[in-house]
Amino acid sequence: MNKTAFLQRFHSSPPLAGGDDYPLKHAGRAAGVLVPLIDRPEGLSVLLTQRALHLAHHPGQISFPGGKQEEQDKDLIDTALREAWEEINLPRQNCNVIGLLPEHRTITGFCITAVVAIVDPDFTLQYDTNEVSDAFEVPLAFLLDTNNYVTEHFHRGTLVNPVHFIPWHNRMIWGATAAILRNLASIFTDTP
Repeated sequence: MNKTAFLQRFHSSPPLAGGDDYPLKHAGRAAGVLVPLIDRPEGLSVLLTQRALHLAHHPGQISFPGGKQEEQDKDLIDTALREAWEEINLPRQNCNVIGLLPEHRTITGFCITAVVAIVDPDFTLQYDTNEVSDAFEVPLAFLLDTNNYVTEHFHRGTLVNPVHFIPWHNRMIWGATAAILRNLASIFTDTP
C-alpha cells in the first residue's frame, strides 16, 4: 500500500473504538509506542523491533519502539519519539506524525497510546542493545490483511480475552503489538 492511499483512508475513517484489550480497574501506567510506517518506493512497511533477550519482561518479544512516559515528556507523542530515538536511532525529524490509535490496556497494567507516523527512511538503524536485539520491516499491506492473523482466546479468572498472533517468516508478532496492528487494520476492513 502506498502512502497516498493509506493517508486517504486513515484520515477519512471514522474514529476507531478501542480494540481487544484488558479491562484494567485503574487508569494504567501511561506508555507511548511509535508505529513507524517506512515510506519505501514499493509501498509502506512497518518497522518493528525485537526486545533484547536479557530483559526481565517480555524478552525477545516483537514490539514497537516505545515505553513508559517519563516526567520530561510533554505528551505521549513525545514519549514515542524519544523512545524510538533511544532504542533504534530513529531521528524525530524523520517522523511525520499523522495520528493516534485508541488507547490499548495490557494485562501488565499499561495503557498504551500508539502514535502513527510516516517515516523518511534516510537514517541508519543503531540498536540500544540494552533494549533491542534486532529490527525488521513487514509490508503494511500484509499487516492490514486480517486473514494473516490468528486469534486465540485465553481465560483469566472469569474473563476471556482474545490474543492476536501474526506469523511473519520465522517470527511471531503477538500480544499488544498484534492487537494494535489489528486495530489499525480495522480501518481497512468491514470488521472491527
